[in-house]
Amino acid sequence: MRSGKVEAMLLTDTHNVRYCSGFTGEDSYMLLGKRWARLLTDGRFAEQARIECPHIKAVVRKGKMTDAIAEVLSSQKVRRLGIEGNSVTVSFKSRLGSALKRVRIKVFGDEIDTLRQIKDDSELASIRKAVRVAEKAFLTLTSGGAKKFIGKSERQIAAELEYLMRQGGASGASFDTIVAAGAHSALPHYRPGGTKIRRGDAVLIDWGAVVEGYCSDLTRVVFVGKIPPRIERIYKIVLQGQLAGIKAISPGVKCASVDSAARSVIAAAGYGDAFSHGLGHGVGLAVHELPHLGRKVRKTLMPGMVVTVEPGIYLPGIGGVRIEDDVAVAGGGAKRLSRLSRRPEDMLLR
Repeated sequence: MRSGKVEAMLLTDTHNVRYCSGFTGEDSYMLLGKRWARLLTDGRFAEQARIECPHIKAVVRKGKMTDAIAEVLSSQKVRRLGIEGNSVTVSFKSRLGSALKRVRIKVFGDEIDTLRQIKDDSELASIRKAVRVAEKAFLTLTSGGAKKFIGKSERQIAAELEYLMRQGGASGASFDTIVAAGAHSALPHYRPGGTKIRRGDAVLIDWGAVVEGYCSDLTRVVFVGKIPPRIERIYKIVLQGQLAGIKAISPGVKCASVDSAARSVIAAAGYGDAFSHGLGHGVGLAVHELPHLGRKVRKTLMPGMVVTVEPGIYLPGIGGVRIEDDVAVAGGGAKRLSRLSRRPEDMLLR
């Protein structure tokens, strides 16, 4: 607020409202002044606001959100307001401008998101719980062996995995689970469909759980009955790339350097063009948040950050491999939060 020369901030991103208040409801914004805070909500969430954040005064609006904002700002004599440009629509900004005739509005970028990069001990504990729930669900799913997969559709496997995560304590999946069988695994963000899994398929599974509001994000490739030789070859290359990326993680290291450490292994093996995305991203209240591990990201890693490390090789018409784990940046380097095996032989379902 000081650097932006504003007297108050309007938080509209759901994750940032929760981060700054503890409130987990919907359709609610937060106004932050230098020595005051207000949670703007409606009658559906009045009692929830009282329970979850008794330390913050709740304003239960009966009319438009913009009118409630205007009333609070007028009472606090605010003349310069900051808003989150990444979460405010053009339409809302226009309506807000009409309601705040005498208030100057400054659009901010990812300043609040940047604050969320560094996780404290309680946040790290929640992420670990989310990882454990996701891992347990995966192990339960795969414990049935090949017969658990053969004849079932990708969509059925995805639904079962999400059910197991909820049974294990998750409030939900942190994103739509990816189950991609055979050649479908060459599409990094494939949506599971009605394709039935056959013996001999390599099946890429990308999933995560939400526990206490915090996310996990993991990817493994399982082999149904046997390991296809060409997929096994690229699997080993991807694993070596992931190990190199994790090894490169340390406080003060540039995000681009971590990406390069993994990417160079894959490129040296002749598959550089087949690794089509960044190495990873931050994980927290959102499953995709800052920082990003990419080729052109000059930001440096700091203790308390949690990132995914997920290199991949994708061969159209054949299949793909991605191996992903959640990694915390610690004083001594990287700490892998996930414990699942990454050895190809352990991914063979018999």
